[in-house]
Amino acid sequence: MNKDQIKGATKEVAGKIQEAAGKLVGSKEQEAKGLVKQVAGSAQKAFGDAKEIVKDATK
Repeated sequence: MNKDQIKGATKEVAGKIQEAAGKLVGSKEQEAKGLVKQVAGSAQKAFGDAKEIVKDATK
């Protein structure tokens, strides 16, 4: 596991929490920010996954 995978997964979880909090208090803005954070985290995690694949392929 590399740092991009860890940071990406962390952002995804934080985004889910932020989205849920936004729904709880009725804030569409916080819901949207949570969704954006989830997408960013997912992209970063996918980048980390790709780096691992390349690293493994070069061994």
